[in-house]
This record gives sequence, C-alpha cells and structure tokens, in this order.
Amino acid sequence: MKIGVSSYSFSKYMKDTGCTYIDVCNLAKEIGYDGIEFIDLKPEISGLEDDVATARQIRAHCSEIGLGIAAYTIGANFLGEDPDAEVERVKHQVEVAVELGAPVMRHDACWGPRQGVPRYTWRDAVREMAPHIRKVTEFAAGLGVKTCTENHGTFIQDPERVEALIREVNHPNYGWLVDMGNFICADYDSLKAVSIAAPYAFHVHAKDFLFKPGSEPTPGVGWFDTRGKNHIRGTIVGHGVIPVAQCVNILKTAGYDGYLSLEFEGLEDNLTAIRGGLEYLRRVTA
Repeated sequence: MKIGVSSYSFSKYMKDTGCTYIDVCNLAKEIGYDGIEFIDLKPEISGLEDDVATARQIRAHCSEIGLGIAAYTIGANFLGEDPDAEVERVKHQVEVAVELGAPVMRHDACWGPRQGVPRYTWRDAVREMAPHIRKVTEFAAGLGVKTCTENHGTFIQDPERVEALIREVNHPNYGWLVDMGNFICADYDSLKAVSIAAPYAFHVHAKDFLFKPGSEPTPGVGWFDTRGKNHIRGTIVGHGVIPVAQCVNILKTAGYDGYLSLEFEGLEDNLTAIRGGLEYLRRVTA
C-alpha cells in the first residue's frame, strides 16, 4: 500500500503558521509520505481566484516534487432543501478533482436524518439519497473519477448503513472511503466493520482514538461523546485503541491496494503526530 496523509491532518499547523497548500505538500514530501489528499479546497489559502485554479497549482507542484495525489474529499448533504442543486454543486467538485488529478473523490451523504418527518430512519434516508448520489457518480465516471462516501457524521456511520447506501446506489463507480477509526463514533467494533467494508473500499483512512467508558465522567478538553455516550479523543495513529494493524491486514486480504491515508485530529503537536503516524503505518504495512 502507498501511504498518504490528509491535508486535514495539518489543520492546526496551517492555522498557527498561515502556511499554504504548497507548503503542506512540501512538508508531506519531506516527512516521507507517498501522496497527499485534500479536503474542500479554499482559494483564500492558495491566494488564487477559485478552487479550479487552486487544484491546478497543487497538481503542478506535486508533479514537480514527486508527491502523489491520493484523493479529494468534500462535504455534501443530499437531504437538504434542494438535493438537485446539491448534485450540481458536487458535480463541480468532481471537475475540481479532475484538475487536481485525484483518482477518487469522497463526498458526504448527509449530516443527520430529515427533521419533522415521523419515524424517519436511516433506511428512509438511503432510499431518498441514492438517486441523487447515482447522478453524481455517473457524471464522475465519465470524467474518470471514482466517487465514494465515508463512514462519517454519526448518522450514516455504521457499516450496515454505508453498505446499504452503496448497494442502493448500485453503480460500479461508487464505493466506500473506509475510515477505520470512525466506526468507534457509533460504538461499533472496528474489525467487524472493516471486514464488512473491505470489498467496497475505494480509499482508506488510518485514524486512531483514545477511549473512556461512558460510566466515567468526560475527561474534558478535546474529548467528545460517541452515539452511545462513551468518551473518545483523536490521537496519534498507533497510540489509541483502534486495531490499525489488524484492519490493514483485513484490507490486504480483501485485495485492497490503494492509498492508506493518515488522518490526525488529536491534541498532540501536528507534525509530531504526522511523523509518528507515518513511522507506525510503514511498520504495519511492511
């Protein structure tokens, strides 16, 4: 597997230093990553006129320094007031992914159930969202970009829910961004979840969490609650409770050979976590 890093992992560093996407690419290359993925490109960070120009600049620079583009990830909500407009907005982001040179684009499905509808469940959401997501992936397929949704956002996070969405969309160009850490947010065992997800994997995030049972008081800063009211906090990959090495082996056995992309969102120093996470992932993928 190639080892990548999400630009999201540099968020605190970027905020503290004011560095640009180009600076982050240079750092990722210097640290030793094979590739990098980007989330919701913002022209104000690049200083260019729009997201397309930003994508082109990043692609050219990564080509120059020999750093791969692993993926492009964006937010989306197909349960909003105007899902057709959301389809068109996400289609534009596919075009950004093309300019970036990203072979895979992850988009969210939604951020929660539809409000004000009695007994509205995740199954209702899957049926409602699937036709819109299919339009996006059909468009993306024509441009050579695979699309996928992550187990992310608490509502469409359990493996059964994401699998049901993928099967309802029912298109070979649409799959799963498997985040091995995020399953804990829904109090789901990572090994069982990754076993379900592996056949659909288009891209993978390596993420780790610390854990405290909900029977104890919350530790405080940096911690948040799972759906079942346990307490978790992001940490350096390899330092927490997620069985990252076993998850990697499950994915290998299933035939996954794409990028394994580190995503860090803990309290530890950004660069320390990004360097340490790479060292760990090199060991578990050797």
